[in-house]
Amino acid sequence: MGKRKSTRAKTAPRKKAEKLDTTFCCPFCNHPGSIDCKIDLKHMVAEASCNTCSESYSTTAHALTEPVDVYAEWIDECEKANADRDEASNDVVREEVDDDEYA
Repeated sequence: MGKRKSTRAKTAPRKKAEKLDTTFCCPFCNHPGSIDCKIDLKHMVAEASCNTCSESYSTTAHALTEPVDVYAEWIDECEKANADRDEASNDVVREEVDDDEYA
């Protein structure tokens, strides 16, 4: 007589992680797929540049930096610059209103 086969639950196959994008839509010209990100770990520099309108952004890089990180940081900097510009323009409008009140 032989041994009985053990009833062991089979493990589910592992799902492969989806690959992240490496080309993106330009925040200035809105051309899809025109942003290419290049990461140079030797010099610790990451650069994202548009092939259409020639806009570019560069930042520091480290071993875990991915192209999507560089693009997201560029978008964050664009939003920050726009918010600062909007605040500055609101200050000018407020000063003009204050001047009219005293006249």
